[in-house]
Amino acid sequence: MGSIEHAGRIEAYCGSPPSPGALTERWNLDPILIAALVLALAAYGLASRSWRRGEQTPTMAQSACVCMGWAIGALALTSPLCALSVSLSAARVAQHMVLAAVAAPLLALGLPRRRRLRPLEPLAAAAAFAVVLWFWHAPGPYDATFASPLTYWAMHLSAFGAAVWLWSTLLAAGARRLGEALAAALLTSLQMGLLGAILTFANRPLYAPHALTTAAWGLTPLGDQQLAGAIMWIPAGLVLAAAVVGGLAVALRDAGRRADSLAPVELAR
Repeated sequence: MGSIEHAGRIEAYCGSPPSPGALTERWNLDPILIAALVLALAAYGLASRSWRRGEQTPTMAQSACVCMGWAIGALALTSPLCALSVSLSAARVAQHMVLAAVAAPLLALGLPRRRRLRPLEPLAAAAAFAVVLWFWHAPGPYDATFASPLTYWAMHLSAFGAAVWLWSTLLAAGARRLGEALAAALLTSLQMGLLGAILTFANRPLYAPHALTTAAWGLTPLGDQQLAGAIMWIPAGLVLAAAVVGGLAVALRDAGRRADSLAPVELAR
């Protein structure tokens, strides 16, 4: 798919802005993307064989998480949501949240669990994710993703990669890095909430590509932007809050198991 702009119309990677009646027909069947998705799944299959020969054998649940994460990510990129993201910033943010808050944690759950984290790594991952998120939602870089397919994919790959790194550190933190993991999840929730609030309460539209594309969907550019902010603010915040609670529960459970296993040793002494 090319990338041009003329007479107020946008031709971005995902195509021209769709009409409501034709949206269901607007699947993104880019052969390069399809090939990349198939190769990524095949690469996981080959890598899992080497893991089986080692110490980190993937379980059926882990493989299922990877397959679900792959399928959800593939749908976010190939479904009509791709075309709708040309018309609405709310759809673009929804696509980002599906990738970062649903597909990324599923992939992180399915990949081999790291036994050790570097000091402050969860906070470093949270900082990297924040930088990437704020950069690509600034008006200039955001607009640039409509002008170049390379820029469009730089956005997706950097944001998704940072999200997978963040989730992998949160899931691998354990009791030793519990404080860092909780701080990283909290900071991520706060910065996403702040960015969502900025989009929601801005008094003017920030994204020029959607100036002429929202009316067909019954929204003003500002209303579309406010909806985008609410999507980033509330659903993503709930996912991260659940991650904090779940991580705390798992860490406390592991700490309790270790205490129970050490109790007989202490009594023997």
